[in-house]
Order: sequence, then C-alpha cells, then structure tokens
Amino acid sequence: MEEIILAVVIVSLIGLIIGVGLSFASSVFGVKKDEIEEKVRECLPGANCGACGYSGCDGYAQAISKGETQNISLCTPGGNDVANEIAEITGKKAEEIKPLVAVVACKGNCNVAPQKVEYSGIKSCKAAHLMMGGQKTCVYGCLGYGDCISACDNGAIFICDGIAKIDISKCGACTKCINACPKGLISLIEANKKQAYVMCKNKEKGAAAQKSCKVSCIGCGKCQKECPESAITVENFLATVDPLKCTGCGICKDACPKKCIDLLMLIK
Repeated sequence: MEEIILAVVIVSLIGLIIGVGLSFASSVFGVKKDEIEEKVRECLPGANCGACGYSGCDGYAQAISKGETQNISLCTPGGNDVANEIAEITGKKAEEIKPLVAVVACKGNCNVAPQKVEYSGIKSCKAAHLMMGGQKTCVYGCLGYGDCISACDNGAIFICDGIAKIDISKCGACTKCINACPKGLISLIEANKKQAYVMCKNKEKGAAAQKSCKVSCIGCGKCQKECPESAITVENFLATVDPLKCTGCGICKDACPKKCIDLLMLIK
C-alpha cells in the first residue's frame, strides 16, 4: 500500500515540475501577440482572396501592424467600412475605395462561337483549356464549365448560353474568379461609372477572328479612330479601352462593326 502511495506522490511531483517548467518556458519563449494585428484581422472579412496583394487577411493584417504597408485601403471586399475601422485602430488615414465589380470579357455564346470538337473530358475550364484550348473554335473565349463559379464565395456567377455571367449585386470584387479563369477573361472595373468595355480577348487577325466568333474584335481600328478622347488603342489585333480617359460617350460602340464593345454602367 505504501509503495502505491509513494508512486502516486512521485508521479504527481513529476507532473507538477513539468507543469511549472512548461509555464516558465511559455512565458519566456512564447511569441507575444500583436494587439494591433489582432484587431485589424478582426475587421477584415476573412475572404483570404489576395486582392490586397498579400497572402490573405492574416498577411495583410500583419503587414499593416508591422508597418510594411501604409495603405490601409487595399481590402476591396471590405470596402470603405473596413478601411475606416482600420483607420481608427492604427491612426492612419484611409483612402476612398471605389466600388469594383467583375466583368467577363466574352460574348461568344453558343450562337456565335462554333465548336471545333466534342469535348467529353473533365467538366473544368482548366482541363478543357489543356486540350487544344478547349472545344470552341475561338481559343480565347469562355469555355463555360464554371471554374469561376466554384471559386466565387458569393454565388455571383452563373452560366448563360455557354458563357459565364456575373450578378454585380452579389459580386464582392475578391478576384477569386479572376485567378480561376484559365483564359484571363475576367477583370475588375469601377462600378457606378459609365464606360466603354471591349467584350473580347481574341488576338487573331481579322479574318481568323471573325471565323472563330461572329462578335469578336477584328482589330479594324475604327473605334480608335472615332474616339474623341484617344482612350482606345489597338494592339495585337485587339482593341482596349483606357478607363481613365473614357467618358462613356458611346461613339466607339456605334463605330464597332462587330458590336463587341459594350457601354457599361454597373450600379453597385
């Protein structure tokens, strides 16, 4: 009986010594928490989208607290509300975040962009893209298998007539869909602003582009010549609009023979 009691006492003493040792080690070697980092992290939406340019919300919060960035207005999903909260915590000035929405630059639906092959592989844009650029004749267009849908946490994307569309009322401008698209068709544009946008990424010469899709840009340059603000340039047979110069007059849209330029006014 005495042996049992002695064993219990010894084990208890060992446990006590180890506990004290661990407590001491934790206080000496433990990593101290950064209160500013924790408070900033609590403000961020937790999308971990990388739109801020950092690895995620944790990375951005750490960069702010350590002074690695002075810009506290990089969280587009959080918008001005989050920027203002961070400003109160850090004492830094928050810049205005203009609302952004995602746009899919493709109008090549099933009626205007023919298929060159019957694809029966994995129903994924990335997988289809690896097979000769996909099933469509236009190797630059939307494949319609919804990799962007899977990436979107807000349920803002749907497929209509074989191409992706975005419900701007649900779009959080997180950039996850941009990273998911193997064709590079999705980008963010400023909301609440009337502006022209080329709904095409085809870089083939005019005749080849027209054969690939009936509404593709053929690089004719008519929009560039007609634009009164010199906001349009044609490079590699593809027109692009400078949003900083565009006034939304719509002249380029009327001049485009392929009707691949839309005049957007996305209200957010």
